[in-house]
Amino acid sequence: MTTPRVATVLAVATAVIGSLLLSAPPVREPGTPAATVAQPAAPPPPPPVVLTPEEVEARAIPAIVTLVADSGLVETAGTGIVLTPDGVVLTNHHVIDGALDISAVSLGNGAEYVADVLGYDSSRDVAVLRLQGAGDLPVATLAKDTTIGIGDPVTAVGNAEGGGVPLAARGFVTDVEQTITARSSTDGSRNRLNGLIQIDAAVRPGDSGGPLVDATAAVIGVNTAGNADSDPTKPAPIQPRSYAVPIDTAMTIVDQVRAGTTSATVHIGDTPLLGISVTDDDRGAEVLWVSIGTPADDAGIEIGDVITEFDGTPVRSSDDLSERMIARHPGDEVAVRWFDESGQQRSTTIVLEKGPPR
Repeated sequence: MTTPRVATVLAVATAVIGSLLLSAPPVREPGTPAATVAQPAAPPPPPPVVLTPEEVEARAIPAIVTLVADSGLVETAGTGIVLTPDGVVLTNHHVIDGALDISAVSLGNGAEYVADVLGYDSSRDVAVLRLQGAGDLPVATLAKDTTIGIGDPVTAVGNAEGGGVPLAARGFVTDVEQTITARSSTDGSRNRLNGLIQIDAAVRPGDSGGPLVDATAAVIGVNTAGNADSDPTKPAPIQPRSYAVPIDTAMTIVDQVRAGTTSATVHIGDTPLLGISVTDDDRGAEVLWVSIGTPADDAGIEIGDVITEFDGTPVRSSDDLSERMIARHPGDEVAVRWFDESGQQRSTTIVLEKGPPR
């Protein structure tokens, strides 16, 4: 699309310059007032075509993929939004959190792909994938006008309940700029999210990462959380309430990942593994768990130790350590200092290994 636009601009510019060079100046008799010829106004853009619910679903479904993320212990089902014909896919971070392998099935062509993680921002619950060997995939239409009004009709589309069959949930926007604490249906972990779109459609486990589309089938958000439960023994909520990350927020992260720009919350590429879980301590980040055979285990770090410095930078909390790790990659060498349980300060250089996205 870029090349034809540039070519057109250049052609117009050339035509204008040519006419100025080749045309003689107009002759006007003395005392004759100059006349200005009014140019016709550009026609207004056509109004958006509002589709029937069935047409909305028919347009949205081919541009999604169903996802299965395998952590080795559990499989997580989710959905992805196809952004480019060669398989760049937008989804939620919690869908691929901890995954050792990720597979995707295109609902546009039925083909199955292995998905690689290009990058993610866990604080916004956004991840960017690429499907190996993909080409000519149908892509989603993203909303150009991201102004969202309460009462706007919307449809959430996704791999509800993880069955691999696309299902749609229709509803309306009930609020915007919402802040929630989302709980993962897989491991119970919690994440505080803000700036979300609230809708009254029943988004279910498996819909995560799928598109929330408007009445023109344009994507306005990424389905992220809902109060619907997959447990049939529990009564359905009287009023469904679900949430989506606005598409402009998600695409800001996508653009950053594709540009390869790391930040305090955005990680690019493979995830580095240190091999510990930590919590806050007055002195730094206290080690709660050490995975066997990981770089931390090999370095002699044990439960109860307190990390105080990471690659020359003080560590004052668990968040400090997490932020330091975001900018690192497998193979990086880092100097680590810590206090062991006896109070003795220790230090060593650790080579980070490749781990699952976190």
